Amino acid sequence: MEIRGPLLLPARREEIEFETIDGLTLVGELALPPEREPVATLVTLHPLPTAGGFMDSHILRKAAGRLPALADLAVLRFNTRGTTSSRGTSDGAFDGGLAEAFDVAAALDFVRERALPRPWLVGWSFGTELALKYGRDHDIEGAVLLSPPLHRASDEEVAAWAGDARRLIVLVPEFDDYLRPDAAIRRFASVPEAVLIPVEGGKHLWVGENQTRRVLTEIVAAINPDALPLPNEWNGPVVED
Repeated sequence: MEIRGPLLLPARREEIEFETIDGLTLVGELALPPEREPVATLVTLHPLPTAGGFMDSHILRKAAGRLPALADLAVLRFNTRGTTSSRGTSDGAFDGGLAEAFDVAAALDFVRERALPRPWLVGWSFGTELALKYGRDHDIEGAVLLSPPLHRASDEEVAAWAGDARRLIVLVPEFDDYLRPDAAIRRFASVPEAVLIPVEGGKHLWVGENQTRRVLTEIVAAINPDALPLPNEWNGPVVED
């Protein structure tokens, strides 16, 4: 069976909740490899909730649906404050990326409490702003940025990653709505260690199976390259999402 679209491969899936330091309950899901222990952990940060972003935004949902089985990765998805998905609604209200600092901290506290290995932030669009602004405050191995718009993260916050031992992987679509490769090269020039990957034909929303596979491949290449190449076929049980 071809792996594409909303197909869910086997995983140990758990509905989770965790509390922020300002007293909010955030809802999410943790997906673990079906049999083995994870080799690393993706803490995903979704796109802008006021523009329809949530923990089920398709790249994040497909990462959780495929990568536990294909790459032995744990995938944590959650709704930031005030955001709703089929999993439920997180307490609070959208704060434009400010109080969301507490949401990032709560997610990483959960990872630490569960002793999940090698946490990486994986942000998409608005989620990249949270990763850039707050990721350095936490014990992470690195961050993968998908379609960073650099609307809320300042030049100073980007430059603060210079010289940091934690890896910064930046996927920039050729036809992005906000930040295209040439501009991204200039905006990330202050972080010479950053790995900037222009994606030919890519768009901000990464629509289509080819773009989905490219994004998931780049995530795995950064975090667990031994799992490459990711297969396009699956012969075991699946769940239609």
